[in-house]
Amino acid sequence: MENLGNTTVAKKWGSFLLLYLGYMILFADRTVMNISLAYIGKDFHVGAAALGTTASAFFLGYTLMQIPGGYLTDKFGSKVMVIISLFAWSLMTMVTGWAWSLAALIAIRFLFGIAEGPYPAAALKRISENYDKSEKSQATSALISSNYAGAAVAPLIIVPIIASSGWRNAFVWLGIGGLIILIAYYLVERPINNSQENGQSRPQIEWEKIDHRVWAFVVIGLALNIITKGLETWMPVYFLQEQGINLKNLAWLVPLPVISGGIAAFISGFVMVHLFKKHERWMISIASFLTLVFMFGLFKSTSLVGVVIFDVLIYFVKSLAFTGIFSFIAQILSERSYGSSIGIVNFGGQLGGFVGPLLIGWIVQVAGSYSAAFFGLVISALIAVIACLFIRKA
Repeated sequence: MENLGNTTVAKKWGSFLLLYLGYMILFADRTVMNISLAYIGKDFHVGAAALGTTASAFFLGYTLMQIPGGYLTDKFGSKVMVIISLFAWSLMTMVTGWAWSLAALIAIRFLFGIAEGPYPAAALKRISENYDKSEKSQATSALISSNYAGAAVAPLIIVPIIASSGWRNAFVWLGIGGLIILIAYYLVERPINNSQENGQSRPQIEWEKIDHRVWAFVVIGLALNIITKGLETWMPVYFLQEQGINLKNLAWLVPLPVISGGIAAFISGFVMVHLFKKHERWMISIASFLTLVFMFGLFKSTSLVGVVIFDVLIYFVKSLAFTGIFSFIAQILSERSYGSSIGIVNFGGQLGGFVGPLLIGWIVQVAGSYSAAFFGLVISALIAVIACLFIRKA
C-alpha cells in the first residue's frame, strides 16, 4: 500500500472525484439500458423474457468477474485495474450502440460485464490506500453513493438523446464520456504501477481465514440486489407499459428512487460510525427489516402514487443496508487482500443483479402480472432479514 504521506491532498481528492465520476458513468449505462429496454424490444421484436435475458447477461459477466477482478487488483495494483476496466467498458458501451441483433446485444452486454467487473474492487481499494482507518467508512460510502448519482442524473441527460436520435446514440456518448474520465485519471494518478514496487508477495485468497461475517454479507447483498436491480430494470417498462407514463415524464420519475438511495448511501458511513459504533450489524439489520416492510407496501399498492412512494422508501433503507456492508468491511478486512475480499462480498450483490431482472421478466411473462413479480421481491427481502441473524460479533 502506498504511504499516505506521499499522497498529496489534491491528488487524493482528484483521484476520489474521478473514481466517483467513473462509478457514475458505470451506473448511468445501466439506467440507460433499463430505459431503452422497451425500445430495444420493439426494434428486435422480442418479449419480456428475452429483454430480461438481455439485462441479466451484463450482470452474469459482471458477477463472474468480481472475485477474479479483486484478485487482479491485489496482484497488479488498484490504479492499473481502474485504467484497464475504464478503457474496456467504455469501448463496450460504444459497441452496445452498434448491436445488429438481439443475440449480438446479449453477447456484447455479457462482455461489457466482464470489462466492468474489476472496477468496484479497484476503486474501493484505491480509497482504502488513500484514506486512514478513521476516514475509510465514510469515504467508502461516499464513493458508493456515486452509483445512485449516476442512475439519477442519467435520465435527465440521456432521455433527450434517446428521444431525439435513438437509444443507440445514447450508448455511444456514454462511451465517449468514459474515455474522457480515463484520460483524466491517468494524468492525475501518474505513476501508475504501484503494486509490486513495495515488495509485496503474490496475493492469494485465503478462504479459511475469511471473516465469517463476510458470508452473511454475501447473502444479504444477493437478496437486496435482487430487489433493486429487479426494480431498476423493470420499473421504467412498468411505468411506460402499465401506467402509460410518457418518455418525457419518465425522465423525472425514474430518478426519484435513486436520488433517495444516493442520499442514504452518502450518509451510511457517517450513520454507522457516529450512531452505531460497535453495533454496526444493527444498522444493517434494521435497514434490511425496513426494506421488507416497504417492499410489502409496494406489493400491496394499487395506485401510482403509492408505488412511487414505496419505491423511494425501499431504495433509501436498502441503500443504508447495502452500503453499510461495505462501510463495515472497510474496518474489518485485511489490507493485503482487500481487493480479493471486496470481490467476494460484491459477488453476492452482483449475483442478485443477475437474478433480479431475469426473475421479474420470467414472472411477468408467466403470471402476466407485475404484482406477482413484486411479491417475489418481498420473499427476497425476507431472505435478507433472515441472513442478518447470522451477523455475529467477531
